[in-house]
Amino acid sequence: MNKTNYAGIPDKYARLEDAKVVLIPVPYDGTSTWQKGADKGPEAFLQASENMELFDIETRSEPYKKGVYLAPAVLENSSPEKMVEAVYKTTKNYINQQKFVTLFGGEHSISIGSIKAFADVFEDLTVLQLDAHADLREEYNGSKCNHACAVYQASLTTKLIQVGIRSMDISELDNMVEEQTYFAEQIILDEDWMSDSIDQMTENVFITIDLDAFDPSILPSTGTPEPGGLLWFETLEYLKKVFKKKNVVGFDIVELCPNPTEKSSDFLAAKLYYKMLAYKFKYSNFKTISDE
Repeated sequence: MNKTNYAGIPDKYARLEDAKVVLIPVPYDGTSTWQKGADKGPEAFLQASENMELFDIETRSEPYKKGVYLAPAVLENSSPEKMVEAVYKTTKNYINQQKFVTLFGGEHSISIGSIKAFADVFEDLTVLQLDAHADLREEYNGSKCNHACAVYQASLTTKLIQVGIRSMDISELDNMVEEQTYFAEQIILDEDWMSDSIDQMTENVFITIDLDAFDPSILPSTGTPEPGGLLWFETLEYLKKVFKKKNVVGFDIVELCPNPTEKSSDFLAAKLYYKMLAYKFKYSNFKTISDE
């Protein structure tokens, strides 16, 4: 990957020592089982970010001025297990430097490492997963670090809230807490799903967003698109509520599978990341590990 500043921001906002945010790209696509290309996601996301206008109208803010350091990409790809370990170590290192750590994949298996790092540091952690797929298999294709296993460990070590699920294997029911699962077909009929799910969360929340959570009508460029997904403004409304009411300690976004003739998905991912920074700085006291 070419190393440039996130979103083309000036150098004074991109230095590690001054930045409040660290962005870790993880261009990994080692366990995808249908469309390949998620390893190209971080580069497409960064290119789209360079073409954003950086004033957020909703919050009347310029989040980049808090500082965003674009970390060297995690390039370990010799095995899923070694990739997860590399993501874990890199993520934990930056958390311990008092940074608000974010990641962009790559496929969802990267989240096994990021979630482990946050769970190590922040006690009583909730993982909020926005996703089309349950990703609760203990093992798949001979590995516990497969994308289909992305939140299995989180279901054991954290409080897992799943939103937007609309595809799964029957075996995953054994690992699912259905009272903490908000299926896509149910939330369209439930006016209270946002408040109900937030009430279930602990104070510290890590958000993992698989971009196939969105309906393919607004984000087709993902490895395993599923009909019936979330739309833009309802997703922002929900995320804003989470940032207002909880201490979001970090997040990752995964599974952008860029298509050279379809750039709107890349741009949606870029805007989503920036909106989440806007919400963090608008509605949070910016707690770090030193506040725990």
